[in-house]
Amino acid sequence: MSHAELLASIRRSLSSVISGRPDAVERLLLGVLSGGHVLLEDVPGVGKTTLARTLARVFQVQCTRVQFTPDLLPTDILGAQVLDPRDGTFSFHRGPVFTNVLLADEINRASPRTQSALLEAMNEGQVTVDGVTHALPRPFFVLATQNPVESQGTFPLPEAQLDRFVLRLSVGYPSQDAALAMLLARRRADPLDAVEPLADGPALSALQSAVREVDVRENVARYLLRVVEATRDHPDVALGVSPRGALAYFRAVQSRALLAGRAYATPDDVQDLACAVLAHRLVLTPKARYGGTRDEDLVRAIVKRVEVPV
Repeated sequence: MSHAELLASIRRSLSSVISGRPDAVERLLLGVLSGGHVLLEDVPGVGKTTLARTLARVFQVQCTRVQFTPDLLPTDILGAQVLDPRDGTFSFHRGPVFTNVLLADEINRASPRTQSALLEAMNEGQVTVDGVTHALPRPFFVLATQNPVESQGTFPLPEAQLDRFVLRLSVGYPSQDAALAMLLARRRADPLDAVEPLADGPALSALQSAVREVDVRENVARYLLRVVEATRDHPDVALGVSPRGALAYFRAVQSRALLAGRAYATPDDVQDLACAVLAHRLVLTPKARYGGTRDEDLVRAIVKRVEVPV
């Protein structure tokens, strides 16, 4: 099966569970194909956790869910050295981070100390406990969810962690027709139970390698960089997109081209992904933030201002 045929089958399988939101399915696949992590930001009950579980089942990889709470400790995620009373020796007991898909549910409910436990894992694919470094399984990616409306008992994600998410997406409420289809599909059974594995870990790694082979011409790459640099020069932005964010943008553009069945990227790829990849990386000035400016609207305005290559 070719990459295009496999990706088309995966999209159909995901859409059979999350009906009426092809854009959310596409964005999630883009994040996975680019080899990064995805932040699902939306109100409860719209299918964020179901989407993550469906993805893990389609790729036949291990998925571990961790409910983030204020009393969660770093060792609850990474693991810890445990004493064996029989011989007085310590052995490392792995935490839930040693998986392929880590579903960090309501990640902003954990303390900053616990949130920071994921930084090394998300950036380098490893964790260090008591001076010993442990490699994580491959592939490894984090799907984190958070509720943007409720702020009581939450801790905002720091910029360093937000920068490690390739993109941020919102599932949103379904249309009336999609909601009706959801109700009827779940009348007797959960569609997730009918999802069949279509690939495995090595197949996913092969798709991620294929992304890196997508051609990005110099004029398209320069266009991407001009959009990134425009975020740093905007008067309403206190902190623009970092070089790491530019590289994540580049990978996402390659992923979109592959998902569309192309071996090359276009300026349309750069424009389409600007909000999803860049908006959550911006730190707005207090005047803009308290004046009601939304980061997505700011990115859209920046993209309109940057000249598109011919």
